[in-house]
Amino acid sequence: MVKKILMRGNEALCEGAIIAGCRYYFGYPITPQNEVPAYMSRRLPEVGGCFIQAESEIASINMIWGAAVSGKRAMTSSSSPGISLMQEGISYLAGAELPAVIVNIVRGGPGLGNIAPSQADYFQATRGGGHGDYFTPVLAPATVEELTHMMVDAFDLADLYRTPVIVFGDGILGQMTEPLVLPEPSRRVLPPKDYVLDGARKRDPRKIMSLRLSPPEALEQHNRKLRKKYEEIIRKEIRYEEYMIDDAQVVIVSFGTSSRVARASIHMARERGMKIGMVRPKTLWPFPAEIISELADNHQVRAFIDVEMNMGQMIEDVRLAVSGRRNVYFYGRTAGMLPDENELLEKIVEVTNECCLQKA
Repeated sequence: MVKKILMRGNEALCEGAIIAGCRYYFGYPITPQNEVPAYMSRRLPEVGGCFIQAESEIASINMIWGAAVSGKRAMTSSSSPGISLMQEGISYLAGAELPAVIVNIVRGGPGLGNIAPSQADYFQATRGGGHGDYFTPVLAPATVEELTHMMVDAFDLADLYRTPVIVFGDGILGQMTEPLVLPEPSRRVLPPKDYVLDGARKRDPRKIMSLRLSPPEALEQHNRKLRKKYEEIIRKEIRYEEYMIDDAQVVIVSFGTSSRVARASIHMARERGMKIGMVRPKTLWPFPAEIISELADNHQVRAFIDVEMNMGQMIEDVRLAVSGRRNVYFYGRTAGMLPDENELLEKIVEVTNECCLQKA
């Protein structure tokens, strides 16, 4: 019989990382993810790993660079303003094709904002965040157990595609305690790390991509190579959950903590006879545009509602997927204010009534 244990999200993600083989953590404290460095400072020495509290988030991401060059599984974590400080380093990791895992337990913003939960870093995570032509895979868990399991997946994706990977949580997910079954170590077959800088031992020295490619033709060639990799990720690594969409007339698109509120509102709406379903992206990049496009072609589906803990960011990706074939509505709360299942139900009723009038 599989035993479940109770763990706080921030601590559970650390166990997932350790199970994945992470032995290097570099970070700087910031609420609401302070439990991550605190937990790793205790656990990593127990498994022969290395924990360093860096002097800043900028130092943290550059320490990750050093560990990645040596072929080690390494991670850092922070919350919104700290992740902003890391963007240059993340861009450099992407350019040099080095694997790393970065966890963002998102808080309210912009600016210093507050320490309450938010999803307002969607644009930052899914549009590359830093300078240059690059993307990072972004995993968006909705439960503590899923967060823990996605940590294993994140390290595999980082090594498989030689890229930084973002795990996108929020203050609720990091602070809540839930029952979970810890993941098993991955059995995924990964390519050899033939790029590792470990000294020229009976071979030619290995090279990491230069941070400065000149002439411009060389950088363009490298960017084309990166683009082929991103296209492969789009083909192979899109993940999402379908929830009650078989007969749905209105489809909610929501991720993470917001999707849990949406699930409750869906049940409330169905008790009132409304046919509501949901698509929950598990990868924010690459975004599951194809399933949303297919639903937009389904004459049964009348409208979409984007539900987020921000002022409306993922809605741009939903609208691109729908491509004008159906109306896309928005419900969201921001600055640490949580979505309310009754407020969302009111929005569902409003949209459903409007769709019925249009159909009539």
